[in-house]
Amino acid sequence: MATRWGICGAGKISNDFIVALKTLPPEEHQIVAVAARDWMHAQQFARKHGIRRAYGSYEALTKDEDIDVVYVGVLHTEHLKVGLMLLQAKKNVLCEKPFAMNSREVQQLIAASKKSNVFLMEAIWTRFFPVSIEVSRLLDQKTIGEVKLVKAYFGSPQLHIPRCVEKETGGGALLDIGVYCLQFICMVFNGEKPQAIHATGVCLDSGVDESMAVVLKFSRNRLALCAFSISATLPNDATICGTKGTIRIPAPMWCPTSLLVNDTESQYPLPDPAMPLNFTNSTGLRYEAEEVRQCLLKGKALQQ
Repeated sequence: MATRWGICGAGKISNDFIVALKTLPPEEHQIVAVAARDWMHAQQFARKHGIRRAYGSYEALTKDEDIDVVYVGVLHTEHLKVGLMLLQAKKNVLCEKPFAMNSREVQQLIAASKKSNVFLMEAIWTRFFPVSIEVSRLLDQKTIGEVKLVKAYFGSPQLHIPRCVEKETGGGALLDIGVYCLQFICMVFNGEKPQAIHATGVCLDSGVDESMAVVLKFSRNRLALCAFSISATLPNDATICGTKGTIRIPAPMWCPTSLLVNDTESQYPLPDPAMPLNFTNSTGLRYEAEEVRQCLLKGKALQQ
């Protein structure tokens, strides 16, 4: 039986998510409805993607009994409000990153998920790429020995994009792209809490962070460092240095298709999109969608 998706938000990322879904078997993933704040926009979006139902409010998704899970692709600042509404209506939710604007809001979402006993996952799509799965396997097998230093960089000029530079729309380097560097470090250290964090950065006149550098110290004298910026292009790669070798994820590290282990390269190509995409390698969103399906089939109520 297919997993039936509702799409909350009719913007660029929702477009790419739908294109990615359509690279998966239709007997396993179906798009039932899309909702936007404007009904006409929802209608246009639905026609473009061949979606049967279009709603002029996000709330309408809570009343559609044919939806198994809702993908939330709205502005960062709306994640809490929309997420709570869906979770309280007992809808399973895949919420775009960042989960919310701060840890307090994240805890509210998790609490609502537990209370309603429904699935909730942050859409950190990088985690489900074949490259990321292979990196985790290599680390488990100690292929490069003990990890001593991790580096991750992501910089992309985005000062011309209003939502990226305004506090009211959840802008700033950390929430938009810095999360990719930090999630990578968390993955490598298997969720271990760092012993110390040192961070410095610069802000725009609007009050959001333009660029930031972070150093994290973990147990057994292991270090991680990352830098991210919405005003400059950075190497956009990631490196894991161990006592017996090195793993390097070339750019784009947030949606990788290649991997170097002690200078031996492997390729992990993505399927071609059937429609134009807005962002790099967006057909890779298929991997998180399939993870959601597998979790729902196994009856998991909550995954972070």
